[in-house]
Amino acid sequence: MSAQHRKTVLITGCSSGIGRAAARLFQQQGWQVAATQRNPAAEAELNRLPGVICPRLDVTDPASIQSAVAETIAAFGRIDVVVNNAGYALMGAFETHSEAQVRRQFETNVFGLMEVCRGVLPHLRGQRAGTLINVASMVGRIPLPLYSVYNASKFAVEGFSEGLVYELEEFGVQVKLIEPGAVKTNFFGRSSDRANGTGETAYAHYTAEQLSVMDDIGACGSESEDAAAVIWAAANDSSRRMRYSVGTDAKALLFVRRLLPDATFQRMIRLSLSRMAFNSVGRLLYKQA
Repeated sequence: MSAQHRKTVLITGCSSGIGRAAARLFQQQGWQVAATQRNPAAEAELNRLPGVICPRLDVTDPASIQSAVAETIAAFGRIDVVVNNAGYALMGAFETHSEAQVRRQFETNVFGLMEVCRGVLPHLRGQRAGTLINVASMVGRIPLPLYSVYNASKFAVEGFSEGLVYELEEFGVQVKLIEPGAVKTNFFGRSSDRANGTGETAYAHYTAEQLSVMDDIGACGSESEDAAAVIWAAANDSSRRMRYSVGTDAKALLFVRRLLPDATFQRMIRLSLSRMAFNSVGRLLYKQA
């Protein structure tokens, strides 16, 4: 692929996990990559790869978004695909989350993603081509316990993205949604907030039990590279397909959710998240081929 025909992708949240894996994959496939990070000064690998730059981008800082977009266009001439990957999970019962924690969740996962879209859409519209890929989650359609606020943020991403489909189609800009299930990333570590921000203890036993099961589920999940491969496929899919799931769990649960009434599906989720059920049969659902 000659330099003038190489495509360019801008990816948020590339310091670890899915974003980092996606940056590597696109680079290996010959794309020019803006692997954005909040602290690129600490990067020692991606910025040494041919065709990769690591602009500073914090989704909660609009000035950094504008700067990263401008730096990418200056370096590569254009942006063809934008992957909104940056985000984290607020875990725990809703009553244990302070107002500040809830606002921070939405500032990052929803308003930050929207600001990145605001920053790149004039460029994509101007060239009348491009693809927005927003990383949501299977919990954007299948809420799970102790993820109430995170669920809500991903529901918002789903609704926002689907609305954009209609607004952007006349400008040749596609919108894609990635819906990962459990993925073995820092999502279950430093990319989560489990702090009890209010001191409410009524849910302490339930929270400890459920988060223990969810941590085990995370350890059985897909690899970051699996999610990156789905993002790559979406970026190269010119069809009108909008949603792409990642992992056996996401595919199975999204399918079953369409078939079962609410009460039946909720009973199934309660059972699958019990320690006994997970130890005996739950691992089969999360075992990756």
